[in-house]
Amino acid sequence: MTEVKKGGVPARQEIQQKYKWDLESVYADDAGWEKDFAKVKELSEKIKGFSGRLGEGAKTLLECLKLRDEIMVLGAQVIVFANLRRDEDTAQSKHQGMADRAGSLGVELQTAVSFIEPELLSLEDGRVSGFISEEPGLDEYRQFLNNVLRRKPHTLSPREEQLLAMAGEMDDAPYNIFSMLNNADMRFPEINDESGEKVELSHGRFIKYMQSQDRQVRREAYEAMYTTYGKVINTLATSLNSKIKGGMFFARARNFASSREAALFEDNIPVSVYDNVIDTINANLEPLHRYVSLKKRVLGLEKISMHDIYAPLVAEAKLEVPFETGKDMVLTALAPLGPEYVRDASKAFTQGWIDVYENKGKRSGAYSWGSYSTKPFMLLNYDDTLNSASTLAHELGHSMHSYYSRSTLPPSMSEYPIFLAEVASTLNEALLNDHLLKVTTDKQKRLYIINEYLETIRGTVYRQTLFAEFEKEIYARSEAGKPMTNEDFSALWLELNKKYYGPEMEVDDLIGMEWARIPHFYYNFYVYKYVTGFAAATCLAQNVLAGDQKATGRYLQFLKSGGSDYPLNILMAAGVDMTEPKPLVTTLQVFSKLLAELEQLL
Repeated sequence: MTEVKKGGVPARQEIQQKYKWDLESVYADDAGWEKDFAKVKELSEKIKGFSGRLGEGAKTLLECLKLRDEIMVLGAQVIVFANLRRDEDTAQSKHQGMADRAGSLGVELQTAVSFIEPELLSLEDGRVSGFISEEPGLDEYRQFLNNVLRRKPHTLSPREEQLLAMAGEMDDAPYNIFSMLNNADMRFPEINDESGEKVELSHGRFIKYMQSQDRQVRREAYEAMYTTYGKVINTLATSLNSKIKGGMFFARARNFASSREAALFEDNIPVSVYDNVIDTINANLEPLHRYVSLKKRVLGLEKISMHDIYAPLVAEAKLEVPFETGKDMVLTALAPLGPEYVRDASKAFTQGWIDVYENKGKRSGAYSWGSYSTKPFMLLNYDDTLNSASTLAHELGHSMHSYYSRSTLPPSMSEYPIFLAEVASTLNEALLNDHLLKVTTDKQKRLYIINEYLETIRGTVYRQTLFAEFEKEIYARSEAGKPMTNEDFSALWLELNKKYYGPEMEVDDLIGMEWARIPHFYYNFYVYKYVTGFAAATCLAQNVLAGDQKATGRYLQFLKSGGSDYPLNILMAAGVDMTEPKPLVTTLQVFSKLLAELEQLL
């Protein structure tokens, strides 16, 4: 493989088979896919025959839900295969066409089964509960049905629901406007790179230049980025305001006390959990202030500015990690989870779960994706770096979560919500980091590993909490009747950055426009989940590393729990109470401990 890579990006056919995912285990050929595609369409027509009949009795309801499972499992298989085929070589028009058809099929499936929930909600109180008691086969659908019934106070008349559905497309407009402006229409000026060459700034290159060891490069990138946003700041403020007002409209229409309550309702998360995140992080800002102070000293700065925050404290250590080395490193790091986990994780490397290397036309980045009836596939673009090994650990965590949940539970309970999605992946990264620190004695390499993990915590826990606090405040002000202008957004952003980064950070007016480029604010109250997921994973990892066999057993059970209960309950059973400060405090203690070592080494 190395020889191929040295000659440039290889074509798909140049990659050894053992480094490709085994999509043939899903369909041996495209003809098999076409057959199932047609079958799914037939089944989606068949289920429409249950419309208007769910109140007939428990047996009818069970038959409908079983058919729904069959449709969704086979439909997901068809959709996953088409998309994975497309992603392995996006230049192939045939598979692009299959993926497009699969996307349309997904809409058809959702439409075909869309009658189920409104019809269940229209039944008189106690009817569905009676069906569950009467028919043992409905027990596996208990969580699904209870979750549907939970929505009843927030479900309106059929005509009102129709109107809200029709309004949904308009609610997407603010993000679509932001996305087109941000990704398509905005152009950034050229800056000078480390060699003095003129290079065009872009979204993709921005963080790279902000991580430059040349301060002039960082400053130029920073000023070019936010000066450009300053030219369209009024438009972006209007776009964000429109999103806020849309969230307020839908929340009020569905009888929620606030937009935040409405957004957290889907995962059954009380707003107190959100507040706990903000309050706990605010009470523990001192380690971040110490980190800023250390960065100022090590970088030799008279004043530290916001354009210095991404600058690494140490030069990148040359840590070449070929895939086979990375595989062994990750499996060794995961040993604290026990032989069962390591044995099952090893299947990823022997049973074709992973598409390892970059090839011409392959989708960039990395992800874990599959369906109930397929392997939990992983797409990588492995490039023999420590970061690639970390990405492998991360995506393997997702895949193992899916593997265990789907192997243990029926389809109706196997899919886990986004609130839980980052726990398994982040825990794997934490175990890998712990392993690397235990085996790395070279000072420079150790400094690099510690610095990278500190940056991860800064960017995920501290920074995303800042985002969450900003989002909470802009909605609260709007719901209180205070109109938000671009000046209001920027003033609040400046205030929060000053608070989070502390007295030694020089916070200038340009950073006040950073809110304008953050897409998370168009996904109502989503960003806090990064913080809760990271904190839960860190806390669980600490328990596992302490050698607590009961804690390890609870974590393995967590992986097998899918969506069988509400997220907070599943985490509670694993040993983490996200209603309390402890998981967040534990995470920041890890940050402080690593920071103390860095302070000593530097």
